[in-house]
Amino acid sequence: MTASENSIPQPRAAGNPARKKALLALASVVVVAGLAWAAYEWLVASHYESTDNAYVQGNVIQITPQIGGTVMAILADDNDYVKAGQPLVKLDPADASVALEQARAGLAQAVRQVRTLYANNGTLSAQIALRETDVTRAQTDITRASDDLNRRQSLAQNGGVSKEELNHAQAQLDSAKNALASALAGVAAAKQQLLSNQAMTDGTAIDQHPSVLAAAAKMREAWLATQRAALPAPVDGFVAKRTVQLGQRVAAGTPLMSIIPLNQLWVDANFKEVQLRSIRIGQSVKLTADLYGKKVEYDGVVAGLGMGTGAAFALLPAQNATGNWIKVVQRVPVRVTLDAAQVSKNPLRVGLSMEATIDVSKQDGKMLADAPRTAALVETAVYQSLDSGAAEEVRRIVAANMARP
Repeated sequence: MTASENSIPQPRAAGNPARKKALLALASVVVVAGLAWAAYEWLVASHYESTDNAYVQGNVIQITPQIGGTVMAILADDNDYVKAGQPLVKLDPADASVALEQARAGLAQAVRQVRTLYANNGTLSAQIALRETDVTRAQTDITRASDDLNRRQSLAQNGGVSKEELNHAQAQLDSAKNALASALAGVAAAKQQLLSNQAMTDGTAIDQHPSVLAAAAKMREAWLATQRAALPAPVDGFVAKRTVQLGQRVAAGTPLMSIIPLNQLWVDANFKEVQLRSIRIGQSVKLTADLYGKKVEYDGVVAGLGMGTGAAFALLPAQNATGNWIKVVQRVPVRVTLDAAQVSKNPLRVGLSMEATIDVSKQDGKMLADAPRTAALVETAVYQSLDSGAAEEVRRIVAANMARP
């Protein structure tokens, strides 16, 4: 073979067909996976908003005394279950009992004083009649004295009566006129006293007199103080955060313990700003708790969106107007109500971590509530019965002091 033949380039061998097929298959898998991911994002994932920044919340009801006193007994401890109306703490009722006895005496005295006012109406009416009798007597005396003076004046012209007798008759007439004026003044004064006394009694009965009602109100206040020496549980729930100790002197409003009704729980799910675009009131929510894991799922409903971000209501809000500002994605709490039956079956605790996923496919709801609440959020009838015996006690005292022997 010559040198020229050696310089001619030889054709390269054909590539590995199996390698080409493998690369083609890998590229196809990547394309299909990308299309599947895009389809999932478009058809499924875009209809849901999720966050793991969600926590269980509930009503933490503080038990505080309405009166001051010394703690005599503690009837519930942390983690105890209590029923509404069950006494939790008892205070020394001695001071309240003394105040109640004073109020009872004050009510009795007020009833007797008002009775005296009504009795004075009759006394003053009798005085008016007596003064009017004095007026009649004085008028009779004037008539008699005037007739006597006229006779003496006619006799004095003939010298039958001395001047001294004439002067004496004139003095008797003047004295009778003065007596009449005094009697008339006495009648006017008696009438004014009667009007003044009637002003305090007209239009009302003894048991409805303002003085009696004021004393009755003070007695009810003292009665309530004795009833409030025992602190009842306002709702069914579990005791938490007990701080009260036996023998402690507590003032009105001092927190002693808390009651947490675990049947009144909800979830505050803190979503990012960009996730709020499609969230509406009434959308369904799926939730899982770290306590139970994925095996327990709760059904919830969006009840409302917070009126501000967490930073806006923080104790020390961020000063974003400073020069070293750094943008931080804000979160807004979304309240989610829970199914009561599911919570009863799998109890939760306040503060537990949750994961929340909202189905945002339905957009017919509203972002803000547009109607006021028509019923009480929570209520209790425990304190309504405290005044039940006070009215009966008031009636008993009033009746006892109105009776005539």
